[in-house]
Amino acid sequence: MILAAETNESLAQLSDLLVYSSMAVYTLAFFAHIAEWVFGSRSKVGRTAAALTQAAAAPAVTVQVTTAAGGTAVLDKPKVVTRAAVGARDVPDGPGAAGGTVKGDLYGRIAVSLTTLAFLVEAAGVVSRALSVQRAPWGNMYEFSTTFSTVAVGAYLGFLVAKKNVRWIGLPLVTTVLLDLGMAVTWLKTPSDQLVPALDSYWLWIHVSTAIFCGAVFYLGAVATLLYLFRDSYENKLATGGNPGSFARSVLERLPAAASLDKFAYRVNAAVFPLWTFTIIAGAIWAGDAWGRYWGWDAKEVWSFITWVGYAAYLHARATAGWKGRKAAYIALIAFGCFLFNYYGVNIFVSSKHSYAGV
Repeated sequence: MILAAETNESLAQLSDLLVYSSMAVYTLAFFAHIAEWVFGSRSKVGRTAAALTQAAAAPAVTVQVTTAAGGTAVLDKPKVVTRAAVGARDVPDGPGAAGGTVKGDLYGRIAVSLTTLAFLVEAAGVVSRALSVQRAPWGNMYEFSTTFSTVAVGAYLGFLVAKKNVRWIGLPLVTTVLLDLGMAVTWLKTPSDQLVPALDSYWLWIHVSTAIFCGAVFYLGAVATLLYLFRDSYENKLATGGNPGSFARSVLERLPAAASLDKFAYRVNAAVFPLWTFTIIAGAIWAGDAWGRYWGWDAKEVWSFITWVGYAAYLHARATAGWKGRKAAYIALIAFGCFLFNYYGVNIFVSSKHSYAGV
């Protein structure tokens, strides 16, 4: 028994060391991402202006048809443009944070490599925490935060492995992960311990794991949505003859087109929304086992449902004329804000049945 307790304590200390080590590597990745943006700077307005007019300058596709009189006529074949949002322009994606430069791309690859290393170290810390308490490693806010950031980075790396154009997420992602882990080790740190009886259930693995995964993917969608709003304003200004500032030209012209950002945000939010629905249902079933009722309008339950309504409204807005584009994007950000309040606010500031997990 004593040997087991000493082993668990050693694993808990190892977990803490690995989390701090991952923060150090994430910091190096942060600076590498900054270098990627700096050395990949492209501040020429003409490059972006040419991209905006590229589609208009493209040669028309012609089709010959036979007229009733036996002659022929040449008709222009209209170009079909698929738009992700109302008013979207047929604009090519930017060259990315590296700006198409060799040095910028080098620092970008270094940043991704460091992010991968930090992810592996942090994941090892999460596993060590689980082994030290011999349960799922998300019984309190500290464990939830470390696991959440691990899954968020894992989802990002998964998109990269799938050859998706998402390296532009790297800098905001690593910045957010450092803030999340900083809060976790500073204010949310809780010694490893066993769960209270209400949490000691196999539903912990099902309900909380899906909630963490949904939150991580919702985060990626929120980043894309926020950048879409900036890029859309940038494209609007260029299309109307405006002159964006040098910082906007240097940064925003390298992002994917507004339509691409909007499409990415919609796809990830739509893909994970059914899983968020399952998360709420699983929580209700767990509540029935733990407290004898499936729904009691507890603060955590209420805000989970409000988040669900927010994303349902976003998906509905995407299919409604007049609400696509920026209006739908605002709804998506509000929905993610509800998720964040449910994540931090309810656990820290609101007294509820979920407060026993501690911070």
